[in-house]
Amino acid sequence: MSGGLPPNPYNEHAWIVGEPTIGTGTWIGAFTVIDGSGGLTIGEGCDVSAGAQIYTHSTAKRCVSGRSYATIDRAPVTIGDRVFIGAGAIVNMGVTIGDEAVIGAGAVVTDDVAPRTVVAGVPARVIATVSLDGAVPEFLPAK
Repeated sequence: MSGGLPPNPYNEHAWIVGEPTIGTGTWIGAFTVIDGSGGLTIGEGCDVSAGAQIYTHSTAKRCVSGRSYATIDRAPVTIGDRVFIGAGAIVNMGVTIGDEAVIGAGAVVTDDVAPRTVVAGVPARVIATVSLDGAVPEFLPAK
């Protein structure tokens, strides 16, 4: 195992901590951070692209208080089935992402994402919806 990363069945270059529940057929790319320490469920058939980070904890309050706030805040993350998370995207603690959503590369997800929704940017905002009505999926621009 290179780099001293904990062993995992998804990618030898992914850092997976805690005990996340990860659905069948989910692919996790290299150089990802998958933080299950606060509770993490990733559905079936998802793709988590290289460099993506999913966090279920934060030490921000502890840090800025000089440790007088001694708690590490934790909140679970739930990611539905067939969700695509683009390269370098960040999903913050407490977020729920619905089935068949798309998280754009480099997006920072701070709020819940509805099913079949495409989000991008910092912070992530809705830019399209996912249409699965035809033979080929389409991303329909948000109005």
